[in-house]
Amino acid sequence: MSRIVVGFDFSSGSAYAVDLAIDIANRLESDIRLVYVKEKKEDETPIRAEIERRNAGVAHLLHGIQLEYVLREGNPPEELAKQAKEDNAQLLIVGTHGMSGMKKNMLGRNSFHTIEISPAPVIIVREDFNFNKQLEKIVVPLDSSDNTRQKVAEAMMFAKAFGSTIHLLGLYTSTTPDIRRIVNNYVKSVQRHLATNGVPYITKMIDAGKNVTTATLEYADAVKADLIAIMTEQESSLSSMFLGTYAQQMINQSKIPVLTVRPKEVMADTVNY
Repeated sequence: MSRIVVGFDFSSGSAYAVDLAIDIANRLESDIRLVYVKEKKEDETPIRAEIERRNAGVAHLLHGIQLEYVLREGNPPEELAKQAKEDNAQLLIVGTHGMSGMKKNMLGRNSFHTIEISPAPVIIVREDFNFNKQLEKIVVPLDSSDNTRQKVAEAMMFAKAFGSTIHLLGLYTSTTPDIRRIVNNYVKSVQRHLATNGVPYITKMIDAGKNVTTATLEYADAVKADLIAIMTEQESSLSSMFLGTYAQQMINQSKIPVLTVRPKEVMADTVNY
């Protein structure tokens, strides 16, 4: 059975991450592994007791799946990434604080580093997210970058599991005809792929200019989206190990969960749709 890894530290953000993980795992028939990264001299006994108490409290929500936990020691992002690799996890979910010694609404360094090094797609859940409904609407922004369509497979997985509608958002970042043509072609190819797989979708094309973050978030807010799927690099070099400006801004500013997918170094024409 596949596994979802969840970073857990007793914060409200990580508790929300567990809630979301249970909902997703039940639908995907995946087991869940909670990961608590402790400090070197931290006593394990009360940690284990509290985690086991909490896990027992949500046991009735599990439908044929397992909720396990593991304690690791070291740097939190690195240990989460190691666990995701060891488990060959299909997803890593991380709850995060709205403030972490930085400006209001800015996420901490650990959150960004986790996304940068995780071998699995990452969902970031803010502690102020309101879980009042399931994932009904998923926004998938598409631009002219070679890797922009790579996140579609992950978005489709959630759409099929939740019966969601995918909102394709074509982002024109230039008035150059060739660039706009690329965006149009990518959107059309994804439309065909979704239709072939029976996934409902809605398409919106926007002249975003350079402010793609604002354009995406405004659209997501307008349609009351429940998830935004992005690449960790957007219209930037695949050689960079770090989050692109677009991804950083999106993760910082979005009040709804953001699914981040690291690009694979493949040519655009190798995408099979």
